[in-house]
Amino acid sequence: MLPTPAWAARDGKSPLAPFSIQRREPGPHDVLIDIAWCGICHSDLHTARAEWENTIFPVVPGHEIAGTVSRVGASVTRYKVGDAVGVGCFVDSCRECPSCREGLEQYCEKGMVGTYSAYEKDGVTPTYGGYSTRIVVDENYVLRLPKGVPLDQAAPLLCAGITTYSPLHHWQAGPGK
Repeated sequence: MLPTPAWAARDGKSPLAPFSIQRREPGPHDVLIDIAWCGICHSDLHTARAEWENTIFPVVPGHEIAGTVSRVGASVTRYKVGDAVGVGCFVDSCRECPSCREGLEQYCEKGMVGTYSAYEKDGVTPTYGGYSTRIVVDENYVLRLPKGVPLDQAAPLLCAGITTYSPLHHWQAGPGK
């Protein structure tokens, strides 16, 4: 296990405070990311305040994560140490249902695994988000950041940016439409 400094809310009324979490050692397909930046989203605030159902406390919010790969598992093929990467709002899914097979893991019929306030696929290990110094994620749920995009500017694109881009792309918006 990797002891990791983080910021957590211990309940729905307490402020975020320093907290230590345990990250798992990277498995064969995992990427260890040193987090440089994490955006702040309204969903982080609603979750930390228990304004939505099922917050798992203590909660380490943050799903607009930008950082650098510091270690890769033996079977990782998509990333290498030093790559600039990001992590969005989910970190796993069943990978078998029709939605997952279509590349729409956010609609996983068995339930996608949220970056924070969720449980990993084992149903026991809580997920903790980007208000921490590092995160371990399967390479299939890590995004390569374009060269030239500073990490501090990339982080918010992993939520607000894709939330705006996705429907524009889906409906083929463009000039004259």
